[in-house]
Formats: sequence, structure tokens, C-alpha cells
Amino acid sequence: MRLISENLTKNYPSRVVFENISFQLNDNQKLVITGANGSGKTTLINVICSLVPKSSGKVIFEYEDRQYSGSEILQYIGIVSPDLYLYDELTANENLSFFARVAGITKDNFDSELESLGLKGRGDDLVRSYSSGMKQRLKYALALCKNPPLLFLDEPLANLDEVGKVIIDKIITQRQWGITIIATNELDELKYADQKIELGK
Repeated sequence: MRLISENLTKNYPSRVVFENISFQLNDNQKLVITGANGSGKTTLINVICSLVPKSSGKVIFEYEDRQYSGSEILQYIGIVSPDLYLYDELTANENLSFFARVAGITKDNFDSELESLGLKGRGDDLVRSYSSGMKQRLKYALALCKNPPLLFLDEPLANLDEVGKVIIDKIITQRQWGITIIATNELDELKYADQKIELGK
């Protein structure tokens, strides 16, 4: 397993967000992207995921003796992001079931995922009743339910209390396979990095 970025660049008519971003990540490696607010951290994650078009450069994902690029990579991604939308009018289990079906996963019981994230017994509660921290934990359940080889975490500890931070820290540090990319402003989260990219220097 390998994720390769070569000279990745994103421009808008009024400015260059980032340019010539190159890295290579192998299985069980983590990349941390840092930089000031507005430096392009979220945009870089979205470009790598093919959720936002790049201006130039390329991203290649090598997995199980094949190469994937562009939107082909999306099927191998799990993502936790402030932009990820949860359906407040559905329960946690209904959200998980819906997103699992979208990802092509046939699964009806998510008790283990919810329990691992400190949400035991809350699967049948409407998401509108969840606190912001509980919603952040539910986003992790959504991202991890298919055990993705590529995990993207944008502000991974946002809205979490100390108990939630301990749970997510354990998930990140004990993840033993796949590639993880983290975008953060928090200096404490640099501890996760095998490699680091600082934007806006």
C-alpha cells in the first residue's frame, strides 16, 4: 500500500492555495498537515481525496497490486471532517446504516462501533439530541465502519471533551494498518506524524 503525491498544486483565480506538494506514504504511516487558518489544510485533504479538483500534479494510490487515481480513490477513503453532514432527523444507527449502504457495505448492527466510541446504548437516539462531541464521535463511527485503507482526519479532536480525546487518541495511535492523513492546528497532534507538511510558510 502506498499513497503518492507529486507536485500537487491548487490555484484559484485570485491566489495560489498551495503548490508542488509531494510526499510518499506507505502502509501504517501518518502524515500531519499543519498551517495557519486559511492556509489550505482542508483544501489539500479534499484535493487528495478528489473531492476538489487539483490545478496540477497527481495523486496515485497503490493498493492490492493496482494503481488508482482521481475519483477511483474515493472507494478506499474514510473521512472525519467538520464538513461531513449528519442527518439530525435520523438516529445514529440509521445514519450508520445509510452511509454504510452508500459505501457498499452490508451491515445491520453497529453496536461494536458505537461502544468503541463511548456511544453504547445511544444508537437509537436521534442525532439532533447529540452534543457536538457525540456527533464528532459518530463521524468516527461512520468513517471507520468499513475499515478504510485511507483515513483522513480534519481537525480530529474538535468539539471533544477529555474522555472523547482519549478515545480518539487511542484510535489514531493504535491503528496498525492503512494510511492516515491529519489536518490540524493543534501542536499536540504533531505527535502522530511520521511525516509533516506545513502550509503557508
